[in-house]
Amino acid sequence: MSITVQAPGATGLTAAEVAERRRDGRTNDVPDRASRSVRDIVRANVFTRINAILGVLFLLVLATGSLIDGMFGLLIVANSAVGIIQEVRAKRTLDQLAIVSQAKPTVRRDGKATEIPPREVVLDDLIELGPGDQIVVDGVVEESASLEVDESLLTGEADPVDKPQGESVMSGSYVVSGSGAYRATKVGKDAYAAKLAEEASKFTLVHSELRSGIDKILKFITYLLIPAGVLIIYNQLFSSGESWRPAVTGMVAALVPMVPEGLVLMTSIAFAVGVVRLGRRQCLVQELPAIEGLARVDVVCADKTGTLTENGMRLSDIKLLDTDGDGQLDEAEVRNALAAMAADDPRPNASVQAIAEALPEGPGWTQTAVAPFSSAKKWSGQSYGEHGDWLLGAPDVLLDPSSGDARLAEELGSSGLRILLLGRGDRPVDAPDAPGDVRPAALVVLEQKVRPDARETLEYFASQHVSVKVISGDNAVSVGAVASSLDLLGGDNAIDARELPDEQEPLADALEEHTTFGRVRPDQKRAMVGALQSRGHTVAMTGDGVNDVLALKDADIGVAMGAGSPATRAVAQIVLLDNKFATLPYVVGEGRRVIGNIERVSNLFLTKTVYSVLLAFLVGVAGVGSQIFGYEPLGYPFLPRHVTIAAWFTIGIPAFILSLAPNNERARTGFVSRVMRLAIPSGVVIGVATFIAYLIAYEGPDATETERVQASTTALITLIMIAVWVLALVSRPYVWWKVVLIGASVAAYVFLFTMPFTREFFKLDPSNVRLTTAALILGAVGIVLVEAAWWITAKLRGGQTHPIPSTA
Repeated sequence: MSITVQAPGATGLTAAEVAERRRDGRTNDVPDRASRSVRDIVRANVFTRINAILGVLFLLVLATGSLIDGMFGLLIVANSAVGIIQEVRAKRTLDQLAIVSQAKPTVRRDGKATEIPPREVVLDDLIELGPGDQIVVDGVVEESASLEVDESLLTGEADPVDKPQGESVMSGSYVVSGSGAYRATKVGKDAYAAKLAEEASKFTLVHSELRSGIDKILKFITYLLIPAGVLIIYNQLFSSGESWRPAVTGMVAALVPMVPEGLVLMTSIAFAVGVVRLGRRQCLVQELPAIEGLARVDVVCADKTGTLTENGMRLSDIKLLDTDGDGQLDEAEVRNALAAMAADDPRPNASVQAIAEALPEGPGWTQTAVAPFSSAKKWSGQSYGEHGDWLLGAPDVLLDPSSGDARLAEELGSSGLRILLLGRGDRPVDAPDAPGDVRPAALVVLEQKVRPDARETLEYFASQHVSVKVISGDNAVSVGAVASSLDLLGGDNAIDARELPDEQEPLADALEEHTTFGRVRPDQKRAMVGALQSRGHTVAMTGDGVNDVLALKDADIGVAMGAGSPATRAVAQIVLLDNKFATLPYVVGEGRRVIGNIERVSNLFLTKTVYSVLLAFLVGVAGVGSQIFGYEPLGYPFLPRHVTIAAWFTIGIPAFILSLAPNNERARTGFVSRVMRLAIPSGVVIGVATFIAYLIAYEGPDATETERVQASTTALITLIMIAVWVLALVSRPYVWWKVVLIGASVAAYVFLFTMPFTREFFKLDPSNVRLTTAALILGAVGIVLVEAAWWITAKLRGGQTHPIPSTA
């Protein structure tokens, strides 16, 4: 290992040189996030396929002169406005949180080190590096003190790469051990970081099972829309025998409800609201599908330090050791060695910081060699010439396991204390065969404070049937002590990961049987995640240190602490900026709310699409049959205003409220099949019952205006009755606010059908007792059939009476 070598110009750029480069545009001027601009958001929400379809139909209705029947055109405004507002809110939340979370490189200018945002880096800046630092722009190493860089995010190669002076470094990689400085040679869009950030930080809905399921449903609906649309257009314009104005309005009334215009909107709103809610809890969602992913998680792998325990430590005791009967080293020398190592560490970890706080006065020894700490070897070292070669690391790595010192260290660690060994080596710490023979000097006892919210968080996961695996690089006994103090199931039986098999199958077996693991290497953490995934688990990995990066990257959901290393924050999909493990249940809960509620409202929208398509088919086929068999032609039963009010209180308003409701059940696979199992039978029942009601009331093409209105009203009553019952099914199990929601929907329709003004405005006439009675009977029969379909579906699902995730 080499000592830090400073290149010429080690003081960095001067203020004048920085100003000159800024004037010339040689800056790292890249967006803080790759989120869409407000203009792009507006364009994406206004110019949609659904808005285009509704817009054309709206213009057709306007051509007939019936502005009232064009009320569905308000959907265009509503779809666009709500989508724009929610996505802009989510964008601002994400962008603000990203600024807080971003890696801030330490730049040396005029001989002074200063933290600055990445975009303020200029060409030729000298950027300092330490363990866990992310390399933000491309450059060349100017100073190196055993600098090792992990380039796995770029190359896929997990082994750290030694970076001596003169070697190039790529943005997107991060420092594993050692320290140094590099000079920026590529900034802005020329640097690899710009491309990496654009890929990693998009506000996106891709790779989402929910989104792909909805896309699959919409594709299927498109195939049905084409023949149904052709049939109804032909029937209305050529077979119905109506004049062009009622024929066109009937055609529009048939086509509008076929389009599930609110489904995609509700999905976007639910995700965006989730982002805003989590943002209020200082949780940065770097990739939107992470909300959905966490809802599906059934195993959480948690690091001990920084997750179950707080990052800060306190030096509790220094226990001098009798080194194999040679006598204890002098206490003053031990304290001087510890103080010197703490003072000379340019990037101290939490343990070294605790030592530095307790022993602030260094002896002023001259450092001759250094070996930075790494997770793989579990020790660090510094040589001080005539003052000796000193090592600080894990007792169970540096000591003979059968020695009395090792047993003492294990005994102290079993109470949850963090124990380090200070030892003296017999060769320089940067020697190829270091550490050599180690003479134990003292056990450094550090106190770790368990997070006050850790127990409650573990209890939450247990209640939700989510397994927690504690995976730590610390001593297994110490890790087990912390896990046991939190009553984690199996915490008292911690496993030393050095004894675990390397093969995936045996490793997966061990992970299924045990919950707590110590002395886990970074590559083992990654292997553990893969082993759990091989058994069909959806795995979330939490961590804050460099040694967690590989596992975070491979996990289904990576969760980083805001105070963790920049590298962990860069690869994680979710960053807990408040550094609280207890925030994770809220993230899981938000994911479950989003997934469960989108499934819930999907049932409403797709039921409407199914009955609209079926009704169009039935009317169209009847119209074609009238030409073949000579019976009276049949027009579409509804005006556009009728389908608009039918959707108001059975779908539109209830769906919006249900999409924002709490929901605590874990998301399950099979979204498409579950939704269609309710939507298809319910839609078929509504479509057939409505068609029969219309046939009963229909008086032919020569009917008076009153008879036409009464026929439409009869069909509409039947449709609304069954649709409200579908809403009631989707809302199960009931709580007070859902009963109020359903009751309000019923009351709203009673109001519309009984008040003279609304009856006149919407062309409703329930005054024909015979027809209204028939409509109510058909509606009641439809309700029984829908309820029967619900219970049959429950039987087929193994007796589960609530196939939709429950809402509280």
